[in-house]
Amino acid sequence: MTTATRRKRLPIGIQTFAKIREDDCYYVDKTGFALRLIAQGSHYFLSRPRRFGKSLFLDTLAELFAGNEPLFRGLAAHGRWDWSRRFPLIRLSFGGGLVRSRAELDRRIRALLHRNGKALRVSCRDAGDIADCFAELIESAHDVGGERVVVLVDEYDKPILDNLSQPETARDIRDGLRDLYSVIKDADAHIHFAFLTGVSKFSKVSLFSGLNNLNDITVDTAYSAICGYTEADLEAVFAPELPGLDRDQVRAWYNGYNWTGESVYNPFDLLLLFEKRQFRPWWFETATPSFLIDLLVERQVFIPHLGQTIASEALLSTFDVERIGTEALLFQTGYLTIDSVSQRGALIEYRLRWPNQEVEASLTGALLEQLAPRSDDGSARPGRLYDLLLTNDFAGIERLFLALFAGIPPDWYRNNPIARYEGYYASVFYACFAALGLDLTPEEGSNAGRLDLSVRFNAQVYLFEFKVVELAPEGRALQQIKDRGYADRYRAAGLPIHLIGVEFSRERRTLVAFEVETLT
Repeated sequence: MTTATRRKRLPIGIQTFAKIREDDCYYVDKTGFALRLIAQGSHYFLSRPRRFGKSLFLDTLAELFAGNEPLFRGLAAHGRWDWSRRFPLIRLSFGGGLVRSRAELDRRIRALLHRNGKALRVSCRDAGDIADCFAELIESAHDVGGERVVVLVDEYDKPILDNLSQPETARDIRDGLRDLYSVIKDADAHIHFAFLTGVSKFSKVSLFSGLNNLNDITVDTAYSAICGYTEADLEAVFAPELPGLDRDQVRAWYNGYNWTGESVYNPFDLLLLFEKRQFRPWWFETATPSFLIDLLVERQVFIPHLGQTIASEALLSTFDVERIGTEALLFQTGYLTIDSVSQRGALIEYRLRWPNQEVEASLTGALLEQLAPRSDDGSARPGRLYDLLLTNDFAGIERLFLALFAGIPPDWYRNNPIARYEGYYASVFYACFAALGLDLTPEEGSNAGRLDLSVRFNAQVYLFEFKVVELAPEGRALQQIKDRGYADRYRAAGLPIHLIGVEFSRERRTLVAFEVETLT
């Protein structure tokens, strides 16, 4: 792979392989992955979060099977592909627009089948029977073209995901899609290659009951970087865009997505960074679903635990309208990623973590807005916390959190049992710091126990312990930090260490103690 020496066009929002190649855009060569897939099998499924390049990879496959040789000159596939063979293509994409009912879904499918039939110059006798029509198109395309058919399905699950807040509608749409996808297995004799992509991985029982021959490469070490940009890609392809950017900062903000292999950057983030030259949550700001935030609040998720979740392989693979596991939802949508894998007997477990600073800061910030709405006067803004930390204005920090908890509507307490426990207060506290993108470790373990929260900022260390008391402060939080020697592990660094004991009153629903002791 040679390093690019001149600037090219940034392919922001472009999902068409031909357009990228013909318009002299930057392109990260994924054709080697395509050749490996085709050589090793024929029916695949891939789940990746939105805006990760799934549609572009699918379009690359389409151009490869269509034999458009000029587009591949200079790429890994060019000298290793038989360009004389051209395969009939059937492409189904549910990425555009919204489907709000089973009837709308059926109309969309019929339109897609009609469009494919027209392109292939074949038709089905009964367009009203979707499954039969799809099967007939595949068989006819094989007969007319002389080669078995390539079936490519993009955003296979979007019609379901768009309706998760309406379970009955989502179930009807799921059943309609199941009828469609089952045809792919039944038509196996006429199919050369099939590839389905989406955000989620619905259980085989619910959606793929008729399509159990798919090879799921979602969590496959060899294909971890099939979508996204690697560190090597940045250096080889995007070298002209890197001057003036702090590589460590780029890495901290946007790298870290992993599916048990090589870690990757989100392409959308990097392309916007190169164009705007600003570090912003570009990916998070593009339609993070309110459904996700509402669900996490409804389930009273303990925010400090999100970035250190452990989930079984079965749990991550179990996703359906009636059963949406929190861990599976966050993993499949890209808000958590794989940190490590362990196997105990027949049980495979994944340790999940935040992918990067963008996701952690943005998601915790969005959750904070729901847990503790901002006051009208702005006195409890998380941004204000940053300024107070810079000057170690601990009295100001105490006032900020007093204002934060005072602004929570009484109805919130009545409707959320978690508010009675330490977890709610700790979640709000953690979210305030995490939303700033600070270096945090929740529940940091030592041989003496677990500290609730450690923060490293501005060459200083802040150690927090939280306690819930009935009414009056008891001084137990600060005393526990000292008794258990939580500061000992930091002393060798020679940095100022601030011990902060925070106590909340269950009855008064606010802070009643904010004690600080500084070690130098």
